[in-house]
Amino acid sequence: MPIITIDSLDDARLEDYVGLTDVALRRRTEPERGLYIAESQTVLERALGAGHEPRSVLVAPRWLPQVEALLGDRDVPVFVGEEPVLEQITGFHLHRGALAAMQRPVLPDVSALLAHASRVVVLDGLVDHTNVGAAFRSVAGIGADAVLVTTACADPLYRRSVRVSMGTVLQVPWTRIDSVPAAMPAFRDAGFEVAAMALRDDAVDLDAYAAEAPERVALVFGSEGPGLGARAIHAADRVVRIPMHHGVDSLNVAASAAVAMWALRARATTAERR
Repeated sequence: MPIITIDSLDDARLEDYVGLTDVALRRRTEPERGLYIAESQTVLERALGAGHEPRSVLVAPRWLPQVEALLGDRDVPVFVGEEPVLEQITGFHLHRGALAAMQRPVLPDVSALLAHASRVVVLDGLVDHTNVGAAFRSVAGIGADAVLVTTACADPLYRRSVRVSMGTVLQVPWTRIDSVPAAMPAFRDAGFEVAAMALRDDAVDLDAYAAEAPERVALVFGSEGPGLGARAIHAADRVVRIPMHHGVDSLNVAASAAVAMWALRARATTAERR
């Protein structure tokens, strides 16, 4: 692989990495250019393991041997620069070993994704990239088969989302849907019951729902603050809530997703033992 030493910002080949702290710019250009940023050796390893292809890698000299080992015989340019130079390029201290500009994969078809799943999480309208990444990490660790994100949801492959998720957005199958109502025919065809997680008077408590949960369930979680919208709730088959105490009205969406997934996992494990 070509090893290219850099000592200034004036190199057109570094365009993928320049100004990574400009959130508006990254939101606009990453989907259009078909790339995302894998930050850290751990995330790069998971991205490569998922079959994603790197465009290039940016690394400090002390991390070069590990990055070379990860890339193997791939013909990928590796830009090597001292840490002060890398910080000027990216706008932040590169302390996690490496950055890689990765080609975005083609997202799977919703029906194909649902065909072999039984526990699915839907993120509807989350606007905070940190929450998206945290939700992915939580449900990946507990065993979600897939994640669906609506078009109003923040990008799971945004740099902060990938980093907070510890690369699990690269491991759990996921795809985009227009909205929960629009996806209901696909859920119906795949035999899923859709459970909206919402604070409603007519909602059933999570433990009661989990005790009788069907084989295939899609749990839908709404945005920070306002929660799940009325259209999504109306489209769902059931409305479920997590009982709260001490005057707390709700959990963070990532925590809610973890609790709900654990409840369903525990139910599934008990059923299997029987």
